[in-house]
Amino acid sequence: MGHSEGRRSPILTRSVRAVTVLALILLASSACGTASYRGAAPARPSSSGARAPATPPATPAPAKPMPSSSSPAAPPVILAPGMSGQAVRQLQLRLAALRYYPGPADGQFGPDTLEAVWAFEAVQGLPPSDDVGPAMQRALLNPQSPPVLVPGGGGTRIEINLAREVLVLYKAGQVTLISHVSTGGGYYYCSPGGGCGYAITPVGNFTAETFMPGWITVPLGEMYNSVFFIDTAYAIHGDTDVPLQPVSHGCVRIPMDIAAFFHTLFPIPGTPVYIRD
Repeated sequence: MGHSEGRRSPILTRSVRAVTVLALILLASSACGTASYRGAAPARPSSSGARAPATPPATPAPAKPMPSSSSPAAPPVILAPGMSGQAVRQLQLRLAALRYYPGPADGQFGPDTLEAVWAFEAVQGLPPSDDVGPAMQRALLNPQSPPVLVPGGGGTRIEINLAREVLVLYKAGQVTLISHVSTGGGYYYCSPGGGCGYAITPVGNFTAETFMPGWITVPLGEMYNSVFFIDTAYAIHGDTDVPLQPVSHGCVRIPMDIAAFFHTLFPIPGTPVYIRD
């Protein structure tokens, strides 16, 4: 599962997800592979500039609603990466109150905020965009909750929605964190460690089994703060490249800033991990 993978390979249809989990485990060495542990080294700087805080963010106080952009007296404000100011800070506070993670509320529209915007758009069913325009501003005033994939799956659980490329963590039955992810790209590949297969994130019911801190090396690259849910073959892990498209070899990539504290939010081993199309 390396951050150098997959972007140029053709994306196959989701129908190949019918491959059984047993077959995927047999291809484990060509998925994430057996990890070579490198210890809890400090997080590398993200190639996208994302920060990796050492501790989980504090639960934010309820934020004031985003200003309405419906006034006919002035055109709606559109926020975009690279901008700064009070409007960006209000956006960050609102996203944090809704359990997304835009990074610190510093008024800077950087990579962390952009990834939270992507997650929010995916949950709301909005077209993916880097900008926060009128449609997203309206959705922020009256947002939808993420679709519940497994209603009886337990009070503390992780749900990964492959159709929307979103991860939702529940604690005590309440949404605690919503994150953008990048999952298996569906392309055919061969691993330097031997074996070939399709880049598929397996659908099914799993359990968070093992946490490996810091950077670890696998046949296909490197992973950060990995929470494995199938042996040491498939994990939820940090990566410096978590694009809008599903591009991984089968693991679930999360942004580096979230990977820094994600593993502290739930019990390992034991937390259910549900993955659905």
